[in-house]
Amino acid sequence: MKSVVCAGLLALCLSGAALCSAQDSAPVGGAPPPAQSPSGMGSSTAGVFAPVHDAENRPITAGGFVQTGPVVFQNIAKQAGLTTFHHQMGKPEKRFIIEANGSGVALLDYDNDGWLDIYMVNGSTYDALAGKATPPHAALFHNNHDGTFTDVAAKAGVTNDRWGFGVAVGDYDNDGWPDLYVSNFGKNRLYHNNHDGTFTDVAEKAGVELGNWSTGVTFGDYDGDGRLDIFVAGYIHYDVNNPPIPGTKAVSFAGCEFRGVSTMCGPRGLQGEHDHLFHNNGDGTFTDVSEKAGVSDPNAYYGFTAVFADFNNDGKVDLAVADDSTPNYLYLNKGNGTFEDDSYASGFALNQDGRETATMGIAVGDYQNKGLLDMQTTDFSDDYKVLYHNDGDANFTDVSYHVGIAQQTIPFLGWGVAFLDYDNDGWKDVLMINGHVYPQVDKQDWGTTFAERPLLYHNIEGKKFEYVPPVANTGLAVVVPGRGAAFGDLFNDGKIDAVINVLDGVPVLLRNVNPDKHHWVELKLVGGPKSPRDAVGAAVYVTANGMRQRGDVLSGGSYISSNDQRVHFGLGDATKTDLVEIHWPSGAVEKVQLPGVDRIYTIQEGKGVTADTCAECAAVKH
Repeated sequence: MKSVVCAGLLALCLSGAALCSAQDSAPVGGAPPPAQSPSGMGSSTAGVFAPVHDAENRPITAGGFVQTGPVVFQNIAKQAGLTTFHHQMGKPEKRFIIEANGSGVALLDYDNDGWLDIYMVNGSTYDALAGKATPPHAALFHNNHDGTFTDVAAKAGVTNDRWGFGVAVGDYDNDGWPDLYVSNFGKNRLYHNNHDGTFTDVAEKAGVELGNWSTGVTFGDYDGDGRLDIFVAGYIHYDVNNPPIPGTKAVSFAGCEFRGVSTMCGPRGLQGEHDHLFHNNGDGTFTDVSEKAGVSDPNAYYGFTAVFADFNNDGKVDLAVADDSTPNYLYLNKGNGTFEDDSYASGFALNQDGRETATMGIAVGDYQNKGLLDMQTTDFSDDYKVLYHNDGDANFTDVSYHVGIAQQTIPFLGWGVAFLDYDNDGWKDVLMINGHVYPQVDKQDWGTTFAERPLLYHNIEGKKFEYVPPVANTGLAVVVPGRGAAFGDLFNDGKIDAVINVLDGVPVLLRNVNPDKHHWVELKLVGGPKSPRDAVGAAVYVTANGMRQRGDVLSGGSYISSNDQRVHFGLGDATKTDLVEIHWPSGAVEKVQLPGVDRIYTIQEGKGVTADTCAECAAVKH
């Protein structure tokens, strides 16, 4: 690995001495001093860094490949049938910001057959918005249980046919069937699951349509009434009839540039869009309680990804919002229907330099097995990706350099992200999905590219993260303009896979082919009468192999996407679990004994294990 990136590191070291020491230690200031300060427009970065190239003089974002090493993922999208879907968002030159941010992915078992299906959000075009062309369709890929998928979106009624961005999964009416919320530029959709393979858009009737530009979505029961509420982040207040062209009233700058090259404008300099929280009334309708609850985003920051999760372990879900080029939000649930804005006090608003980042995605997980939820975020190129360590009571410290996860991320522009235990050793690793927003970068020697490869970091017992180099012609060497990504066990084999929504391209399906023989368990939780039926908000603790791990049932996250809601635990060499402790959203705490490992268990609140699926029963083999 060192020989592959040494040329790039040398170039970086020449641009600032602090960078050389940053590889193995945490400099006081965080990111090394850049060559110049970021401008007041566009996206927040740390400045301008010297280009990073690999040993063959390729930009490191599209190079750095090795010929031998661990093969963790393979892209099997074509074999799986996913390449029949093609994402489209505006025009290739990306003149306007609405064309560049891409769309999300959701993993859900929409037909309750025990296998994850895939929902791919699509964008749109100006001609489609004007009624001059057929809009691009979203895809719902049904899992055929044999390694292939079939697009049934038209039959299911979920093609969206609007300019789509985010998606989240949640059973908002507690009928035992997952529903979908899709955020758009324009009116949003709430797809109610009809239990027969079809969905009905009830957003207007439910009162959650909104308008203009919505992005990240998350379901969560913030008030503890057993019903899922909906939070929707807003990005930019955008007018297609008055697009952000420099010199017009839509832009507060005479020109928009990145590193001195003319580019599209935004987000800085453009009007932001407010966030919304919808309270579930229990009768199929929702009430906008954003201002009453204290989460309306009065500053109109540029909101992207959102996720409800319990960050201070008080049994109530809090709310994290990734904001682009503005401070991030962390709202702590006060338990009375309102939230306290703890963004700055918690340390999540800014990075350790005291600077806002262009935050795109959020991964939530306990990477140290200490019982507290940490957050890994992704952001713009010319900036390191931030790992926020939960010190307790929802106080966070930026430990990115300290754990070795910052240095190599600087040239990359990150989107989807996850904590996932790819080798089932009991420690959560980090996978980031990347891709630039400016096509112009391919014409410059900046050490970055429009299409970029993923980044994988292996967790070394919660103390350090070790970079996993991309082996040529494998999944980590796939170079695409990645955007939304969702993570889960698509083949019921106990391995976590990833589905990537590629801007203006076909999907990538990173199948986990890591050769480890470690054991695992996955838990599908079913809430009781006082919890949401899909148990979103539950926290699960599994004790095995001398470790106590935590996993949470979440909706939303990554980059405006929604992951597998079955909670996955790698067990290493352990052939049994000692104890499973579930903290249900209702407040009940239940201890369960699992009869074995390498199984997917269904656990119903108050009733223990009610079903299981064995790995050997899975029809799909590597």
